[in-house]
Amino acid sequence: MHSRLIIMASILALATLGLPQAGLARAKVAASTPAAGSTVARPKVLTVTFSEAMQPTATTAAIVMTAMPGMADHGDMPIRNFTSAWSEGNRKLTLSLRQPLWTGTYDIRWQGTGADGMRASGKITFTVK
Repeated sequence: MHSRLIIMASILALATLGLPQAGLARAKVAASTPAAGSTVARPKVLTVTFSEAMQPTATTAAIVMTAMPGMADHGDMPIRNFTSAWSEGNRKLTLSLRQPLWTGTYDIRWQGTGADGMRASGKITFTVK
């Protein structure tokens, strides 16, 4: 009887290891402007809203041009002329460009740490017409 109880407790403990635990979900993008997959006129402000508060000092974003009309072998070109600011309790990141983006395809590539200490990363791809 005692060994049967130990076996059942062990099975239960192992089974719960595979279950997602509340509070351990990684941060993800809840919304963005431009939206992922969208085509927009030349934006000067980009926003990323996360599913939870982020640690601003441990979170970065890059704007990268990945394709340009008329250039078949366009390599990744980082865009550097922007500033970033946090709002909404460190859930919203605003990227303000000095000049609007030119026609092409872009990624907002982000990586960071949520308020819970878990690392996450992702990208938002959009097109400028």
